[in-house]
Amino acid sequence: MDGFSCAATVLADASAKIIDGKLVAKQIREEVGVEIARMKDTIGVVPGLAVILVGSRKDSQTYVRNKKKACDAVGIKSYEVNLPEDASEYEVIKHIATFNDDPSVHGILVQLPLPRHMNDENILNAVSIEKDVDGFHPVNIGRLAMQGRDPFFVPCTPKGCMELLHRSGVEIKGKRAVVIGRSNIVGTPAALLLQKANATVSIVHSKTKNPEEITRQADIIIAAVGVANLVRGSWIKPGAAIIDVGINPVDDPASPRGYRLVGDVCFEEASKVAGAITPVPGGVGPMTIAMLLSNTLDSAKRIHKFK
Repeated sequence: MDGFSCAATVLADASAKIIDGKLVAKQIREEVGVEIARMKDTIGVVPGLAVILVGSRKDSQTYVRNKKKACDAVGIKSYEVNLPEDASEYEVIKHIATFNDDPSVHGILVQLPLPRHMNDENILNAVSIEKDVDGFHPVNIGRLAMQGRDPFFVPCTPKGCMELLHRSGVEIKGKRAVVIGRSNIVGTPAALLLQKANATVSIVHSKTKNPEEITRQADIIIAAVGVANLVRGSWIKPGAAIIDVGINPVDDPASPRGYRLVGDVCFEEASKVAGAITPVPGGVGPMTIAMLLSNTLDSAKRIHKFK
Protein backbone atom coordinates (compact mmCIF):
# COMPACT_ATOMS: atom_id res chain seq x y z
CA MET A 1 0.00 0.00 0.00
CA ASP A 2 2.94 2.36 -0.18
CA GLY A 3 3.59 4.75 -3.03
CA PHE A 4 3.40 8.49 -3.16
CA SER A 5 0.47 10.63 -2.27
CA CYS A 6 -0.27 12.76 -5.22
CA ALA A 7 -1.95 16.11 -5.27
CA ALA A 8 -2.38 18.45 -8.16
CA THR A 9 0.05 21.31 -7.90
CA VAL A 10 -0.78 22.68 -11.35
CA LEU A 11 -3.79 24.95 -11.47
CA ALA A 12 -4.44 24.93 -15.21
CA ASP A 13 -7.58 23.17 -16.44
CA ALA A 14 -7.16 19.46 -17.14
CA SER A 15 -6.58 19.16 -20.85
CA ALA A 16 -5.71 15.54 -21.58
CA LYS A 17 -8.08 13.44 -23.63
CA ILE A 18 -9.20 10.50 -21.49
CA ILE A 19 -8.64 7.18 -23.25
CA ASP A 20 -11.68 5.11 -22.28
CA GLY A 21 -10.57 1.48 -21.99
CA LYS A 22 -14.07 0.29 -21.08
CA LEU A 23 -15.49 1.69 -24.30
CA VAL A 24 -12.70 0.35 -26.54
CA ALA A 25 -12.87 -3.07 -24.84
CA LYS A 26 -16.62 -3.14 -25.45
CA GLN A 27 -16.08 -2.41 -29.18
CA ILE A 28 -13.51 -5.22 -29.39
CA ARG A 29 -15.79 -7.69 -27.58
CA GLU A 30 -18.58 -6.84 -30.02
CA GLU A 31 -16.26 -7.36 -33.02
CA VAL A 32 -15.10 -10.70 -31.56
CA GLY A 33 -18.72 -11.79 -30.95
CA VAL A 34 -19.67 -11.07 -34.57
CA GLU A 35 -16.71 -13.12 -35.87
CA ILE A 36 -17.48 -16.03 -33.52
CA ALA A 37 -21.09 -16.12 -34.75
CA ARG A 38 -19.88 -16.06 -38.38
CA MET A 39 -17.45 -18.90 -37.68
CA LYS A 40 -20.09 -20.99 -35.96
CA ASP A 41 -22.58 -20.44 -38.81
CA THR A 42 -20.02 -21.13 -41.54
CA ILE A 43 -18.01 -24.11 -40.25
CA GLY A 44 -19.82 -25.09 -37.04
CA VAL A 45 -16.81 -24.39 -34.80
CA VAL A 46 -17.00 -22.58 -31.46
CA PRO A 47 -13.69 -21.29 -30.00
CA GLY A 48 -12.76 -22.89 -26.66
CA LEU A 49 -10.63 -21.47 -23.83
CA ALA A 50 -9.28 -23.59 -20.97
CA VAL A 51 -8.24 -21.92 -17.70
CA ILE A 52 -6.17 -23.67 -15.05
CA LEU A 53 -6.29 -22.18 -11.57
CA VAL A 54 -4.04 -23.47 -8.78
CA GLY A 55 -4.82 -22.53 -5.19
CA SER A 56 -7.51 -20.22 -3.84
CA ARG A 57 -6.13 -16.68 -4.07
CA LYS A 58 -9.13 -14.35 -4.01
CA ASP A 59 -7.80 -12.03 -6.74
CA SER A 60 -7.01 -14.98 -9.04
CA GLN A 61 -10.48 -16.45 -8.48
CA THR A 62 -12.00 -13.08 -9.38
CA TYR A 63 -9.92 -12.84 -12.58
CA VAL A 64 -10.92 -16.36 -13.62
CA ARG A 65 -14.60 -15.63 -12.92
CA ASN A 66 -14.40 -12.44 -15.03
CA LYS A 67 -12.70 -14.32 -17.88
CA LYS A 68 -15.44 -16.96 -17.84
CA LYS A 69 -18.18 -14.30 -17.89
CA ALA A 70 -16.49 -12.51 -20.78
CA CYS A 71 -16.20 -15.81 -22.71
CA ASP A 72 -19.91 -16.56 -22.20
CA ALA A 73 -20.85 -13.09 -23.43
CA VAL A 74 -19.08 -13.47 -26.79
CA GLY A 75 -19.82 -17.15 -27.37
CA ILE A 76 -16.48 -18.74 -26.41
CA LYS A 77 -16.84 -22.09 -24.61
CA SER A 78 -14.81 -22.12 -21.41
CA TYR A 79 -13.22 -25.08 -19.67
CA GLU A 80 -11.95 -24.74 -16.13
CA VAL A 81 -9.68 -26.78 -13.88
CA ASN A 82 -9.26 -25.84 -10.21
CA LEU A 83 -6.39 -27.50 -8.39
CA PRO A 84 -5.54 -27.21 -4.69
CA GLU A 85 -2.65 -25.04 -3.50
CA ASP A 86 -0.54 -28.14 -2.74
CA ALA A 87 -1.04 -29.78 -6.16
CA SER A 88 2.14 -31.02 -7.81
CA GLU A 89 3.72 -29.47 -10.88
CA TYR A 90 3.17 -32.84 -12.58
CA GLU A 91 -0.62 -32.59 -12.06
CA VAL A 92 -0.74 -29.14 -13.63
CA ILE A 93 1.33 -30.30 -16.61
CA LYS A 94 -0.91 -33.37 -17.01
CA HIS A 95 -3.98 -31.10 -17.34
CA ILE A 96 -2.13 -28.89 -19.82
CA ALA A 97 -1.26 -31.97 -21.91
CA THR A 98 -4.92 -33.03 -21.98
CA PHE A 99 -5.97 -29.59 -23.23
CA ASN A 100 -3.09 -29.52 -25.76
CA ASP A 101 -4.57 -32.69 -27.29
CA ASP A 102 -8.21 -31.58 -27.13
CA PRO A 103 -9.32 -30.20 -30.53
CA SER A 104 -12.24 -28.27 -28.97
CA VAL A 105 -9.76 -26.18 -26.90
CA HIS A 106 -8.04 -23.40 -28.88
CA GLY A 107 -6.51 -21.47 -26.00
CA ILE A 108 -4.93 -22.53 -22.70
CA LEU A 109 -4.30 -20.14 -19.87
CA VAL A 110 -2.55 -20.87 -16.59
CA GLN A 111 -3.60 -18.23 -14.06
CA LEU A 112 -0.54 -16.57 -12.51
CA PRO A 113 0.93 -16.28 -9.92
CA LEU A 114 1.45 -20.00 -9.30
CA PRO A 115 2.19 -21.32 -5.79
CA ARG A 116 5.82 -20.90 -4.68
CA HIS A 117 6.75 -24.57 -4.98
CA MET A 118 6.07 -24.57 -8.73
CA ASN A 119 8.45 -23.57 -11.49
CA ASP A 120 6.56 -21.14 -13.74
CA GLU A 121 8.88 -21.79 -16.64
CA ASN A 122 8.30 -25.57 -16.70
CA ILE A 123 4.55 -25.06 -16.59
CA LEU A 124 4.31 -22.26 -19.18
CA ASN A 125 6.64 -24.21 -21.50
CA ALA A 126 4.21 -27.15 -21.38
CA VAL A 127 1.47 -25.12 -23.13
CA SER A 128 1.45 -25.75 -26.88
CA ILE A 129 2.66 -22.56 -28.62
CA GLU A 130 -0.35 -22.78 -30.97
CA LYS A 131 -2.65 -22.50 -27.92
CA ASP A 132 -0.60 -20.08 -25.82
CA VAL A 133 -3.22 -17.29 -25.84
CA ASP A 134 -1.37 -15.52 -22.99
CA GLY A 135 1.68 -15.21 -25.27
CA PHE A 136 4.08 -16.21 -22.46
CA HIS A 137 5.80 -19.15 -24.16
CA PRO A 138 9.50 -18.25 -24.68
CA VAL A 139 9.17 -19.04 -28.40
CA ASN A 140 6.33 -16.54 -28.73
CA ILE A 141 8.31 -13.85 -26.86
CA GLY A 142 11.38 -14.73 -28.95
CA ARG A 143 9.46 -14.33 -32.20
CA LEU A 144 8.11 -11.02 -30.93
CA ALA A 145 11.69 -9.85 -30.44
CA MET A 146 12.87 -10.82 -33.93
CA GLN A 147 12.63 -8.74 -37.08
CA GLY A 148 10.41 -10.25 -39.73
CA ARG A 149 8.89 -12.86 -37.41
CA ASP A 150 5.49 -12.80 -35.82
CA PRO A 151 4.55 -14.62 -32.65
CA PHE A 152 1.47 -16.84 -32.65
CA PHE A 153 0.18 -14.60 -29.85
CA VAL A 154 1.08 -11.29 -28.25
CA PRO A 155 0.62 -11.08 -24.43
CA CYS A 156 -2.82 -9.63 -23.65
CA THR A 157 -1.97 -6.59 -21.51
CA PRO A 158 0.71 -5.07 -23.80
CA LYS A 159 -1.43 -5.92 -26.83
CA GLY A 160 -4.26 -4.01 -25.12
CA CYS A 161 -1.94 -1.02 -24.53
CA MET A 162 -1.08 -0.91 -28.25
CA GLU A 163 -4.73 -1.23 -29.25
CA LEU A 164 -5.60 1.77 -27.02
CA LEU A 165 -2.87 3.84 -28.72
CA HIS A 166 -3.98 2.79 -32.23
CA ARG A 167 -7.68 3.35 -31.62
CA SER A 168 -7.03 6.73 -29.99
CA GLY A 169 -5.20 7.86 -33.12
CA VAL A 170 -1.81 8.17 -31.40
CA GLU A 171 0.99 8.20 -33.98
CA ILE A 172 3.71 5.69 -32.98
CA LYS A 173 6.04 5.54 -35.98
CA GLY A 174 9.17 7.64 -35.44
CA LYS A 175 8.08 8.75 -31.96
CA ARG A 176 10.08 8.39 -28.74
CA ALA A 177 8.52 5.92 -26.33
CA VAL A 178 9.44 5.10 -22.74
CA VAL A 179 8.30 1.93 -21.00
CA ILE A 180 8.59 2.05 -17.20
CA GLY A 181 9.06 -1.49 -15.88
CA ARG A 182 10.57 -4.57 -17.53
CA SER A 183 8.47 -7.53 -16.41
CA ASN A 184 8.07 -10.49 -18.77
CA ILE A 185 4.31 -10.02 -18.67
CA VAL A 186 4.01 -6.32 -19.57
CA GLY A 187 7.11 -4.12 -19.74
CA THR A 188 9.37 -6.21 -21.96
CA PRO A 189 6.73 -7.24 -24.53
CA ALA A 190 5.32 -3.67 -24.57
CA ALA A 191 8.78 -2.34 -25.46
CA LEU A 192 9.13 -4.95 -28.22
CA LEU A 193 5.70 -4.06 -29.64
CA LEU A 194 6.49 -0.34 -29.68
CA GLN A 195 9.73 -1.14 -31.46
CA LYS A 196 7.86 -3.29 -34.02
CA ALA A 197 5.59 -0.26 -34.57
CA ASN A 198 8.73 1.79 -35.38
CA ALA A 199 9.00 3.87 -32.22
CA THR A 200 12.39 4.61 -30.65
CA VAL A 201 12.15 2.89 -27.29
CA SER A 202 13.82 3.31 -23.88
CA ILE A 203 13.09 1.13 -20.86
CA VAL A 204 13.23 2.74 -17.41
CA HIS A 205 13.62 0.35 -14.45
CA SER A 206 14.72 0.26 -10.81
CA LYS A 207 18.42 0.66 -11.70
CA THR A 208 17.88 3.56 -14.13
CA LYS A 209 19.63 6.80 -13.25
CA ASN A 210 17.54 9.97 -13.86
CA PRO A 211 14.28 8.18 -14.75
CA GLU A 212 12.52 11.55 -14.72
CA GLU A 213 14.78 13.05 -17.41
CA ILE A 214 14.48 10.03 -19.68
CA THR A 215 10.70 9.83 -19.27
CA ARG A 216 10.33 13.54 -20.01
CA GLN A 217 11.65 12.97 -23.54
CA ALA A 218 8.87 10.54 -24.39
CA ASP A 219 5.96 11.18 -26.75
CA ILE A 220 4.45 7.90 -25.49
CA ILE A 221 4.74 6.49 -21.94
CA ILE A 222 3.66 3.01 -20.86
CA ALA A 223 3.93 2.72 -17.07
CA ALA A 224 3.93 -0.84 -15.73
CA VAL A 225 5.94 -0.97 -12.55
CA GLY A 226 3.44 -1.39 -9.68
CA VAL A 227 4.36 1.70 -7.64
CA ALA A 228 1.43 4.01 -6.83
CA ASN A 229 1.73 7.53 -8.29
CA LEU A 230 5.41 7.09 -9.18
CA VAL A 231 5.20 9.18 -12.35
CA ARG A 232 4.54 12.82 -11.52
CA GLY A 233 3.40 15.69 -13.71
CA SER A 234 7.00 16.94 -13.83
CA TRP A 235 8.08 13.69 -15.57
CA ILE A 236 5.83 14.33 -18.55
CA LYS A 237 6.45 16.10 -21.82
CA PRO A 238 3.46 18.34 -22.67
CA GLY A 239 1.13 16.53 -25.07
CA ALA A 240 2.51 13.01 -24.42
CA ALA A 241 0.23 9.96 -24.56
CA ILE A 242 0.20 7.94 -21.32
CA ILE A 243 -0.91 4.35 -20.89
CA ASP A 244 -1.01 3.49 -17.17
CA VAL A 245 -0.95 -0.26 -16.49
CA GLY A 246 -0.58 0.02 -12.69
CA ILE A 247 -3.39 -1.03 -10.36
CA ASN A 248 -2.27 -0.19 -6.83
CA PRO A 249 -4.42 -0.17 -3.68
CA VAL A 250 -3.78 2.88 -1.48
CA ASP A 251 -5.34 3.48 1.95
CA ASP A 252 -8.38 5.72 1.77
CA PRO A 253 -10.53 6.00 4.92
CA ALA A 254 -13.18 7.87 2.88
CA SER A 255 -13.74 4.87 0.61
CA PRO A 256 -16.25 2.18 1.74
CA ARG A 257 -13.59 -0.53 1.21
CA GLY A 258 -10.95 1.41 3.13
CA TYR A 259 -8.78 1.71 0.03
CA ARG A 260 -8.97 2.91 -3.55
CA LEU A 261 -7.12 1.89 -6.69
CA VAL A 262 -4.60 4.21 -8.34
CA GLY A 263 -2.18 3.79 -11.22
CA ASP A 264 1.59 4.16 -11.49
CA VAL A 265 0.99 7.68 -12.81
CA CYS A 266 -0.26 10.54 -10.66
CA PHE A 267 -3.44 11.11 -12.68
CA GLU A 268 -4.32 14.55 -11.23
CA GLU A 269 -0.95 16.00 -12.22
CA ALA A 270 -0.41 14.06 -15.43
CA SER A 271 -3.82 14.83 -16.92
CA LYS A 272 -2.95 18.54 -16.86
CA VAL A 273 0.20 18.03 -18.94
CA ALA A 274 -0.44 14.99 -21.15
CA GLY A 275 -2.26 14.99 -24.48
CA ALA A 276 -4.03 11.70 -23.72
CA ILE A 277 -4.13 9.42 -20.67
CA THR A 278 -5.81 6.21 -19.48
CA PRO A 279 -7.66 6.33 -16.16
CA VAL A 280 -7.26 3.73 -13.38
CA PRO A 281 -9.54 1.86 -13.09
CA GLY A 282 -11.24 1.79 -16.51
CA GLY A 283 -8.20 2.06 -18.75
CA VAL A 284 -5.95 -0.91 -19.47
CA GLY A 285 -7.78 -3.36 -17.16
CA PRO A 286 -10.81 -4.07 -19.37
CA MET A 287 -8.52 -4.36 -22.43
CA THR A 288 -6.60 -7.35 -21.06
CA ILE A 289 -9.64 -9.64 -21.09
CA ALA A 290 -10.82 -8.24 -24.46
CA MET A 291 -7.41 -9.19 -25.94
CA LEU A 292 -7.64 -12.66 -24.42
CA LEU A 293 -10.95 -13.17 -26.24
CA SER A 294 -9.44 -11.81 -29.44
CA ASN A 295 -6.40 -14.13 -29.13
CA THR A 296 -8.68 -17.14 -28.54
CA LEU A 297 -10.71 -16.30 -31.66
CA ASP A 298 -7.50 -15.86 -33.70
CA SER A 299 -6.28 -19.24 -32.49
CA ALA A 300 -9.49 -21.02 -33.50
CA LYS A 301 -9.37 -19.30 -36.91
CA ARG A 302 -5.75 -20.33 -37.45
CA ILE A 303 -6.26 -23.93 -36.33
CA HIS A 304 -9.33 -24.32 -38.60
CA LYS A 305 -7.84 -22.20 -41.43
CA PHE A 306 -10.91 -19.96 -41.26
CA LYS A 307 -10.47 -16.59 -42.95
